[in-house]
Amino acid sequence: MGLDALSSNAQKPSVTDTAPPASAPKKAPGMIRSSAIYSGLTLVSRLMGFVRDLVISYFLGASANFAADAFNTAQMFPNLFRRIFAEGAFAAAFVPAYSKTLDRDGAEVADKLAADAMATIAAFTVGLTLIAQATMPWLMMVISPGFGFGTDKYKLAVILTQITMPYLPCMAIVALLSGVLNARGKFIVSAAAPILLNLVTLIAVIPTRNAHDAALAASWGIFAAGIAQVALLVWAVRKAGATIRWRLPRLTPEIRGLIALAIPGAIAASASQINITISGVLASHVNGARTWLAYADRLYQLPLGLVGVAIGVALLPRLSRAVAAEDRAEAQGAMDQAIVFALALTLPAAVALFSIPFFLIDGLFTRGEFTVFDARQTANALLHYGWGTPAFVLARILSPAFFARGDTKGPMRFALISVAVNIGLGLALFPVMGVPGLAAATSAASWINVLQMALTLRKRGDYAPSAAAWGKIIRVLGASVALGLILAAISRGRAALEAPILAMGIGSAKELAILATCALAAGLYPVLLLLSGGVTLAEARTVLRRGTGR
Repeated sequence: MGLDALSSNAQKPSVTDTAPPASAPKKAPGMIRSSAIYSGLTLVSRLMGFVRDLVISYFLGASANFAADAFNTAQMFPNLFRRIFAEGAFAAAFVPAYSKTLDRDGAEVADKLAADAMATIAAFTVGLTLIAQATMPWLMMVISPGFGFGTDKYKLAVILTQITMPYLPCMAIVALLSGVLNARGKFIVSAAAPILLNLVTLIAVIPTRNAHDAALAASWGIFAAGIAQVALLVWAVRKAGATIRWRLPRLTPEIRGLIALAIPGAIAASASQINITISGVLASHVNGARTWLAYADRLYQLPLGLVGVAIGVALLPRLSRAVAAEDRAEAQGAMDQAIVFALALTLPAAVALFSIPFFLIDGLFTRGEFTVFDARQTANALLHYGWGTPAFVLARILSPAFFARGDTKGPMRFALISVAVNIGLGLALFPVMGVPGLAAATSAASWINVLQMALTLRKRGDYAPSAAAWGKIIRVLGASVALGLILAAISRGRAALEAPILAMGIGSAKELAILATCALAAGLYPVLLLLSGGVTLAEARTVLRRGTGR
């Protein structure tokens, strides 16, 4: 039974379906099509982000320059609050509320809700940014106690974080306006906006000549990119026909309801980021460790951004409408399709991170100030993030099943348990395993979070994968394990792979070897997937074919 069959019941209209008001937008593309659009543009952004990371790592390194840890701290702090108060909160509360209002009451009422929500979140995040900037000398000792008060690393981290903090209110506005576009079936601009961050940062960093100047330039690039992203989303929303006017914040009953949902929902959606931040607090005691974790984070975030976030963005509006219409078949089909599609793209990435971590990091990053020692330490962390990657993605898929039903407190409880597990395991494993223990603790905590969500959904009768979905998942897992074994064998024979390249006098042997290996894996996995029955040719054509409707 194929992906189409998984959602075949969803094609039958529910008796409770009603026609949308005349002012409602046209139906969005199908979920897989929407996810493909989002993922394609996210891939462009991630590739540019990879180029940005290569340039920054060349200048900053990791253990050799304290500027590297200082800069990664400056990125971590606003990103934490962005995930909690911007992206997490709106994914949990705003998107379902806006989607339902758009369908039920029309665009004018929905846009007024969006304007009030934007004013509220902008005022809150601006206030939070000002407080954080004023208290950063003391806050830095909370988030990076290992830097040592008054050291050069501490002072630079304080300055860089004060520069990057205004990125938070910019991203809060971007997250809200992206939700407006996504609810209206417009995914291109919201997915393309992060490209600006990478482009502007690259332009800022390339002319620099030393680690200190590169760290300062990159931080100012983040600041400028936030403003550019806001400008792009404001233009896109107007182009889409939405009228989101700037206004003073008002605590209307609707906004108070959103806040009540957003607070627990933000915590629930941000569990993995909170866990990473906690790991960073412990890692601050080891020179270079925060940078090692940051680059490992970049690689496992690739499948999370391409698959988990993309499908979550496309799934939530669709699932919210199905739940509101009491269409259980559509809700079941949407979840089955999302999970199978997500795992088909995530599991091969996970086994690659787990089976060839040093081959990847050494081939991609070791140059300039980034040493082989740094590559080895980063790879040790990446290995443990690898087996946690499916959980990071599944959390993004299962959360909408709660959020679409207005339940944000359940996932919040699970997230808090996950954070507690991460702290306990991190404190236990760090003295024994070092930095890799922090990554292992984060992955284990994420799997516990996913297990809690899955068991609760099943117990409530809201969702459990169908037999057809389980069959697909098992076949996808088999294809992925086969790929992992092949990649591990290639990694063990790496010297033989690089020898002909070196014999030709080409100096970039390790880079060409890892690129060739990645290209081989990209071509081999679809064959393994088809042979295993995880995906059929008919399903592959369906994914690539433009679809409309539900």
